Amino acid sequence: MKPSRRFLIMLVVLLACAMLLGTLKALAVALPEHLHTAWWGLGLALLVAAAIDALLAYRQKPLRIERYLPGQLPLGRWSDIELKVHHAFPHEVLIELYDHVPCGMEQDALPLKVLLKPGLTTQTHYRIRPLQRGAFIYPHCEVLTPSPFTLWQRRQRLELHSETRVYPDFARLYDSTPLAAEQWLGQLGVRQKPRRGLGQDFHQLREFREGDTLRQIDWKATARKGVPIAREYQEERDQQILFLLDCSRHMRSQDGELTHFDQALDACLLLAHVALRQGDAVGLSTFAEESPRHVAPGKGNRQLGVLLNTVYDLQPTLAPPDYSSAVRLLLTRQRRRALIVLVTNLKDENDETLRLALDRLGTHHRVLIASLREEILDTLVERDVHTYEEALAYCGAVDYRNDRQTLHERLGHTGLTLIDALPGELGPALVTRYLGWKKAGVL
Repeated sequence: MKPSRRFLIMLVVLLACAMLLGTLKALAVALPEHLHTAWWGLGLALLVAAAIDALLAYRQKPLRIERYLPGQLPLGRWSDIELKVHHAFPHEVLIELYDHVPCGMEQDALPLKVLLKPGLTTQTHYRIRPLQRGAFIYPHCEVLTPSPFTLWQRRQRLELHSETRVYPDFARLYDSTPLAAEQWLGQLGVRQKPRRGLGQDFHQLREFREGDTLRQIDWKATARKGVPIAREYQEERDQQILFLLDCSRHMRSQDGELTHFDQALDACLLLAHVALRQGDAVGLSTFAEESPRHVAPGKGNRQLGVLLNTVYDLQPTLAPPDYSSAVRLLLTRQRRRALIVLVTNLKDENDETLRLALDRLGTHHRVLIASLREEILDTLVERDVHTYEEALAYCGAVDYRNDRQTLHERLGHTGLTLIDALPGELGPALVTRYLGWKKAGVL
């Protein structure tokens, strides 16, 4: 309970009158006696009214609020939260409502000023934008309601438990048509070069068309039909892709609102979506966390949901990356030959250990290394140098980048394929490389 603006103004006016009466009395100015009596009467009446008003405010029936919160929210996107206010006021009342938004979410328009009309349920809404993934709990909300005489404002904390999950921003791929998905991939920079009939699996026989090669002609069918008949092939649809996701301190860098780890997750899910549509099986394993997670490769539309439910609350740790242990555990889980996509941030530390682990992994699987590059490196190297501090930063960035490049070259000499990309460019780069290998029949 706190005094309202109107109550405070009345108290200030009474105080000003008291000061005026006291000043005039000190100056020996003769005043009618009833002025002092009137002041005391007004003050006493205000106190009695305030006491009665406070008692009536406590007796008011509490509000009832319903919150409509989506069970799933996309990371970094604005979403609407709807509130319904049920009340028993016999007249119009203006209340102030504040919903307790958990940490890790940005809110817009709170606190809300809501006009309640008698006999009606009032609906209002505000927007939130999650800045972190994971599970979130909304415990309660608070309401300021005026007392009957509007001398007080009563604060009510209403228990209103709601739960939601924040997933990577992948909602656009759900319930999307193939054409819409292809257009979105094109906007991201993924370019596909169609090469019809050059896959590995036989698909069908058809008439020879312009652009077909002579080796596609089926001579027996041609002899039977009397016209050239060609074999049409499609890409193999029984491959397995397994992401080996680094959850170590190397992935905690952040250039914008999203961390490198969040952008690496988006890239993995983008490639998973494309691979599942190609008919391949997709799985995921993590390392450098207390309890590494593993999803066995699977096919179908449901597999993407399984991956999302596995990684939605995954966060990078402070532990260093242990590539040897990660490879050893992966080899025990994945017996069949697959494409292993190692998503990490390769630095110059543990050079020999890293190469030995990847060499061992490469003898059993095809390995694609996706290494994230900090955007600040490019910024420091490209900007002009004017001061001593800027020169130190420039030299440090160049030295660090050269060490990374040396490590990448050493890994390339071992026959491993490596993609070095900025976090925001990793997804299109992975998809483009995967589709290129599928078209070439490498996978």
